[in-house]
Amino acid sequence: MKAAPLVLTAAVILLNVAGNVAVSWGMKHAPAGAGPILSLFEPFVLLGIALLITWTLLRIRLLGRADLTFVLPVTAVGYVLNALIGAFFLHEHVSVLRWCGTLLIVAGAALTGLTPHTTEEAGQ
Repeated sequence: MKAAPLVLTAAVILLNVAGNVAVSWGMKHAPAGAGPILSLFEPFVLLGIALLITWTLLRIRLLGRADLTFVLPVTAVGYVLNALIGAFFLHEHVSVLRWCGTLLIVAGAALTGLTPHTTEEAGQ
């Protein structure tokens, strides 16, 4: 596999995690009486929204360059990273049941990756 899809894959994973963390951080630090609409204008919430929009656009691009059976298992690492950052950086309680659920999602996604993929550079 060429470097471009791998770099794109890493960007997709990191943007997803960073966007989710920024939105969560911003919502937790919004004023108590702000409500859902005014909370959207918190700086970290806006940053998170921008990161998640970029993540969506890059994921669409990645799906145009690589098989779903490659993209899905590899980007499922983001679920684990989200749980880890939620637990250690945001100090959220992640129960054993949620850890099991996260690992089951990753395992299910990994099963889709057992088939050979035909990822090619776009334009070839």
